[in-house]
Amino acid sequence: MIYKKVGKIAEKISVIGIGCWNFGGDWDSMNDRKSSRIIHAAIEMGVNFFDVAPVYGWGHSEMVLGAALKESGYRDKVLIASKGGLLWNEKHETKNNLSKASLLKEIDETLIRLQTDHVDIYQLHWPDPNVPLEETAEALEEMKRAGKIRYVGLSNFSQTDVDKMMEYTDVHCQQSLYNMLERNTDSYHSIPLEYLTEKEVLPNVRKYGQAFLPYSPLFQGLLAGKFHSGSNFSENDIRNANPKLAGPAFRQYFDGAEQIKKIAEEYGKPMNEVALNWLRQKEEVTSIIGGASTVEQLEQNIQCTAWDIDDEMMAKINIVLEPFENL
Repeated sequence: MIYKKVGKIAEKISVIGIGCWNFGGDWDSMNDRKSSRIIHAAIEMGVNFFDVAPVYGWGHSEMVLGAALKESGYRDKVLIASKGGLLWNEKHETKNNLSKASLLKEIDETLIRLQTDHVDIYQLHWPDPNVPLEETAEALEEMKRAGKIRYVGLSNFSQTDVDKMMEYTDVHCQQSLYNMLERNTDSYHSIPLEYLTEKEVLPNVRKYGQAFLPYSPLFQGLLAGKFHSGSNFSENDIRNANPKLAGPAFRQYFDGAEQIKKIAEEYGKPMNEVALNWLRQKEEVTSIIGGASTVEQLEQNIQCTAWDIDDEMMAKINIVLEPFENL
């Protein structure tokens, strides 16, 4: 495993992290036993970073992660990054709420589900234009004083808001959508994004010395090379809600992925390793939040740390990716 260090966080972080969204049960073919096996295997392979959120499986993903870490006895050897600010009702309708009272309630619920006394990195999941950043920062500072969180992260925030938040509390990391084919995209599923990752987020991360955590590094499976040109998901798969994967735009992204796949085959490398290495070799990237549905997929993701994309291969990749610079 390769580990990276940034100025604002004391610990070295594994360059491959585990994204726990699919542990919540919203994706195909997952159950708690499989999720637990993946968590245990990840730790044995050197992964020390787990990214989760209350809304993943409506609290279930946090419970699965907490139970697995308690069973393993390795809680103190890993960094848990959870989130706050995205609530849901009994119909699973979500809304943003970064008010102080709501966040202070949320963190206690998260700690119970995770069976721990602190979260290492507490990230605000999405912006909330209805709550002043100063009020949100007060909640974060209170959590830090109480020992409930150690570091603060912002996910999906505009860089204007990041700069503003830095006036009220230290921001240690940022998380945003980033992969080979979504470099400066303005939407995630059907949610508008208020940032451009390459053009805005990465320069600010360098400026502040923050960790950067790209999510959806394999474009929800497209960059793993397993998709075909027709329908790819069962009826209950949450990826059906992503218009880039299940709508008119899919063809453009699929064609781009197929070109990357051909380059990977030319060099005898699995496509997922190429996509992850493209991210890993960027200076700003600290830990790649990758999902895995099997231990074998996890092993394949980690294998990207065993080799580098050379200049010749990168030049060919860059030609393919040029049309996606603003997508």
